[in-house]
Amino acid sequence: MADPRMQYSLIIPAHDEADNLPPLLGEIRDLPESHRPIEIILVDDASRDRTAPLVADMIAADPTLRLVRLPARSGQSAAMLAGVRAARADWVATIDADGENDPADLPRLVDLALASGADLIGGLRQGRKSSWSKQMASRLANDVRRNVLKDECSDSACGLKLFRRAMLLQLPAFNGMHRFLPALVQIAGGQTRFIAVNDRPRRHGRSHYGNLGRAAQGLVDLWGVLWLKRRSLAKAVRAAKEGP
Repeated sequence: MADPRMQYSLIIPAHDEADNLPPLLGEIRDLPESHRPIEIILVDDASRDRTAPLVADMIAADPTLRLVRLPARSGQSAAMLAGVRAARADWVATIDADGENDPADLPRLVDLALASGADLIGGLRQGRKSSWSKQMASRLANDVRRNVLKDECSDSACGLKLFRRAMLLQLPAFNGMHRFLPALVQIAGGQTRFIAVNDRPRRHGRSHYGNLGRAAQGLVDLWGVLWLKRRSLAKAVRAAKEGP
């Protein structure tokens, strides 16, 4: 981390988002220089549209832009992890490729991380613009997860997050882990903070995730994370003292 500027990498997982990427990347470039990422890593999750060639063409004009490609459709968690492993900075931010997250919120996440010393800063979407059914499914999933895991996060699936790269790389990796990052960081002994962020309608295309299938898998994952929390040794290790 440089002082006073935080050096961070920005990861954008994307599947068939060619129409949404140019305006999103333009907004990121318009961020204040003091809060701009040192690199933007676009992780193409086996898109079938022009996502990969579009980004490849843009790299020539933007040396901060990088492209990582997954050979087969692997999901948002795998795309996020591929970007984190490729990142060069000690801090990593994530943002959704569909334009629903507002890049203008990134400076506020950076400022809170610097002020609080937390290991993960998570966005809490305000004024949701998604369909009623999607909002209800998300609210139910968040309520169940928060009550079971006690992670104090009302919107763990928000794509806008900032975290220490080393912290995330020590977490157990599984499909769907991106929805449980606050709890996983806490289980590993890290500190989390949350901040309200803007929510916007998707610019083009449609969501790639169905409510029913996502909810069913989320319940299975929830019990797995609860098992990890109950079996974690992080609290005992933190309490250890040297000497008599």
